[in-house]
Amino acid sequence: MKIKKLLASQRAIALLTLVVLFLFFTLFGKNFCTADTMVNLLESTYYIICVSFGMTFVIATGGIDLSVGTVAMCSALIGGVAYNVWKFPMWLSLLVIIATGAAFGVLNGILTSYLDMPAFVATLGTMMMSQGVGYIISGVQTMRYPSISEPDGWFKRVFYKSISGMPMGILYMVLLFAAACFLFRCTKIGKYACAIGSNKEAARLSGVNVKKWGLLVYLISGICAGIAGVFYAATYTAILPGSGSGIETNAIAATVIGGTSMAGGYGSMLGTIIGVFIMGILKNGLMTIGIQQQWQVLFTGGAVLLAVLLDIYRTKRVQKGRKKG
Repeated sequence: MKIKKLLASQRAIALLTLVVLFLFFTLFGKNFCTADTMVNLLESTYYIICVSFGMTFVIATGGIDLSVGTVAMCSALIGGVAYNVWKFPMWLSLLVIIATGAAFGVLNGILTSYLDMPAFVATLGTMMMSQGVGYIISGVQTMRYPSISEPDGWFKRVFYKSISGMPMGILYMVLLFAAACFLFRCTKIGKYACAIGSNKEAARLSGVNVKKWGLLVYLISGICAGIAGVFYAATYTAILPGSGSGIETNAIAATVIGGTSMAGGYGSMLGTIIGVFIMGILKNGLMTIGIQQQWQVLFTGGAVLLAVLLDIYRTKRVQKGRKKG
């Protein structure tokens, strides 16, 4: 009960922070509260939201996935190779993107759950491996996806903007949020993820196959990274080899800001999506008040540190409450 109250309070603080930031940049930013800015904000957060949902599952187990950003870009690169070089149809190339993300997810799951490698080391290794694979398969060439006016541009109308100009990512954001909430709150994968994060040995002794469920958690993270690669390709068209670093930082920050503990044991998909929009508004809002990019990176780093400090404070409160109980 105490944990639920702390989660609710953290979500309330995160929501209040979101509102305050929005009002601040609306009042002091140049053309912040406009339709174009809001659309740009949404377009720049679709893929972050996707990887953050997967990150929530991983962090709830007490793990971490540093590879999601580079895996998303590697997947999009390989999908681009499948379309441009191997001449796969567009629909199959999109499946290649998701399958590539899933393959890296399985690799992370095997390394962490079955080979007992520390998640930080394992996913750091796959982060570099995914960059290398992207370089090799693409031949260090930028991969381009068709524009909306080209014959295969239908995928941009499906995943980016409709003919009427509606940002299609809004629809997928809602669907992904509903699916992530259902998996996390109503299925074994979410319950066991929190159980493993709370006490892995106790979960094992109670009959939970911690290796299998741990692997499935990283598989979900990999699939989410693959889907993020699809959204990124649809939004930005050109995929650069070696890109993707930094996406994982935003995902981790958003997840922790939203109430998921770095120590594992509990989390919140609603909090995660609030955290993503906090990071997105902070990045886009700073530009509207004339803050240069290097300062944007500084403020983003500060937000990450603040999120971790809040998580440490919350964890200590929970531990004190358990000792008193």
